[in-house]
Amino acid sequence: MLKLIRYFKGKSLILAILAPLFMVLEVLMDLQQPTLMSDIVDIGIANGDLGYVLATGGRMLLCSFFGVVGGVGCCVFSGIAAISMSRDLRNDVFGQIQTYSFREIDQFKTSSLITRLTNDITQVQNLFIMIMRMMVRAPMTCIGGVVMAISISPRLSLILAVAMPVMLIVMFFITSRAFPLFRVVQEKIDNMNNVMRENLLGIRVTKAFVSEPRQLERFEAANDDLMNTAVRASRITVILWPIINVVVNGCTIAVFWFGGNMFMNGEMEIGKIMAFINYLTQILASLTMSVMFIMSFSRAKVSADRINEVLNTNSSITDITAPEKVGGTDIEFRNVSFRYHESSDYVLRNISFHIKEGESIGIIGATGSGKSSLVNLIPRLYDPSEGEILLGGKNLKDLELRDLRAAIGMVLQESILFSGKIREILSFGKADITDEEMEIAAADAQALDFIREKEDAFDGIVEQRGKNFSGGQKQRLSIARTLARRPKILILDDSTSAVDLATEAKLQAAIKKRMGDCTLIIIAQRISAVMDLDRVFVIDDGKLVDVGNHRELLKSSDIYRSIAVSQLGEEVLING
Repeated sequence: MLKLIRYFKGKSLILAILAPLFMVLEVLMDLQQPTLMSDIVDIGIANGDLGYVLATGGRMLLCSFFGVVGGVGCCVFSGIAAISMSRDLRNDVFGQIQTYSFREIDQFKTSSLITRLTNDITQVQNLFIMIMRMMVRAPMTCIGGVVMAISISPRLSLILAVAMPVMLIVMFFITSRAFPLFRVVQEKIDNMNNVMRENLLGIRVTKAFVSEPRQLERFEAANDDLMNTAVRASRITVILWPIINVVVNGCTIAVFWFGGNMFMNGEMEIGKIMAFINYLTQILASLTMSVMFIMSFSRAKVSADRINEVLNTNSSITDITAPEKVGGTDIEFRNVSFRYHESSDYVLRNISFHIKEGESIGIIGATGSGKSSLVNLIPRLYDPSEGEILLGGKNLKDLELRDLRAAIGMVLQESILFSGKIREILSFGKADITDEEMEIAAADAQALDFIREKEDAFDGIVEQRGKNFSGGQKQRLSIARTLARRPKILILDDSTSAVDLATEAKLQAAIKKRMGDCTLIIIAQRISAVMDLDRVFVIDDGKLVDVGNHRELLKSSDIYRSIAVSQLGEEVLING
C-alpha cells in the first residue's frame, strides 16, 4: 500500500496535505462543543445568566461554522486528490500492461487485468479518501475525547479503560477472520468478469447455437459464487455492529449510574455529566470509524497487492543494455523449441531453417501443428524456450525490440480493428501516412472498392471490433493497415481465410509487386495460397517435416500431397 502513495504528486499531493489539515480544524471545533454546552448548563442556566448563555451559544455556532468549513474542505480536497491519484495509477498500470509480452498477458488473463484496472484501483482510491478523512478524525477525536473526559472526571474515565480494550479485541478478531475472504472476493470478481467477457465477445456464437440459457447458467453460477463469498465476508463484519452497540449502550448506562451517584453526592455537576457522555460517544464513534477503516483497509490491501503485482511484473522480453539496429532481413532458426509454460508440452520441437532476404515462404500444416507459434517467435512476441533465432545474422535478443517490430508487419489470425475512422485504422502503424499512401495500401489489399462505397470513404466509421464489416472486409483492412507501414518482413497468419479465391489471387499478386525485396511469410490452410511461393514449410506436430516448392513437395511429402489432393483433386498430381 505504501508503494502507491508515490502517485500523490503535484496538485494531488498539495490537496492530500490540505485535506487532513481541514479535518484537524473540524475535530478541534467538535471537541469544543461538549465543554461549551456544559458551561451553558452549569454556569449560564444554573445562575440564570441569559447573557452568558447567549454568548456561549454564539461561540458554539461559530465553532459549528468553522467545523463545517473544515469538514467540507476535507471532503472536497480528499476526493480530488484521491481521484487524481487513481487516474495516474490507472495510466501507469495500463502503460505497464502495454509493455508485457504475450507470456505475461497469458499469466494474468485479460479478465483479471480489467478487474485490476477498474475495481481494484477504485478500492484503493476509496481507501485513500477514507485515510484523509477518518484516519485523521478517528485518532484525534479518540485522543482528544479521552483527554477531555479525564479532565472532567478521572473516576468516570475508568469506564473507558474497560470499554476500549473490549473494542480493540473485537476489532482484531473480526479483521483477522475477514481479511483472507476479501482476496477470494476479488478472485471471484475476476472469474465473473471472465465469464461475462467470453459471452459478450461470443454473443453471435451463443445466438447461433440458441445457447442463451446455458450462458445464463454459467453467469449465474459465477455471480452466485461471488455473492456467497461476499456474504461470508459480510457476515463476519456484521457481528461487529451489535457488539459496538452493546459496548456503547453499556458505557452510557454506566456513566448515568455512576455519574448520577456523583451528582447526588455533590461531586459532579449535571452539565459535566452531559459533556462526559458526549465525549464518551465521540470516543466510541472514533473507534467504530477505526473498525470501518480497518475493514476497508483489509479489502483495499488485497487490491493494492494485486495492482503492485502488475506494476512489479516486468516483461520477460526486454532490450539488452546496448541493443543493435536491424540490418539484413534473412531469418534463421537454430534448433528452436518452444512451450508456453514450464509445465506445458512443447508446441515446437528442434526446428532449424534459413529464409533468405526477399524470399517468399509458405507454412502449411494441420490445425494445432504450431504454425502460428512459430511466426510469433520472429517479432519476439514470445522468446524460444531453447535454441536461438537470428535476423540478418544477429540474435533477436541483441536487437532493439522497437526497431525489430518496426521492421516486421504481421497480420494475425483474428482481425482486430479498433473503433474510429477507416483513416485512423490505416494510419495505426504509420501516423504520418498520406492520403495517396493510404489509397495505394487499400488498393493492394483489395479494400479500396468497398471503402469508396462508404458514404464518407476513408472517413467512414469503424465500429467496435469492426462489427460493421464482413469477415473478409476486416481481413483486407487488417492487411491494408500492415501494408501501409511498408515493413521489411511481412507475415500473413492465415489472414485471407475469409477472402474468396479470386480476391486472394489478386491480393497476393499485389503484395508481391508492392513489397519487392520484402521477405514474405504466409501461413495458410489452402494450398492455393502457397503453391506459387519460393518454398513451403510443412509443419506437423510441432516439427518441420518437409521443405520445398509446390512441385517438389507433391513428390516428396505425403502430408503436403494429401492436403493438395483433398483441396484440388487428383488432377493436381498430373498437372503439378
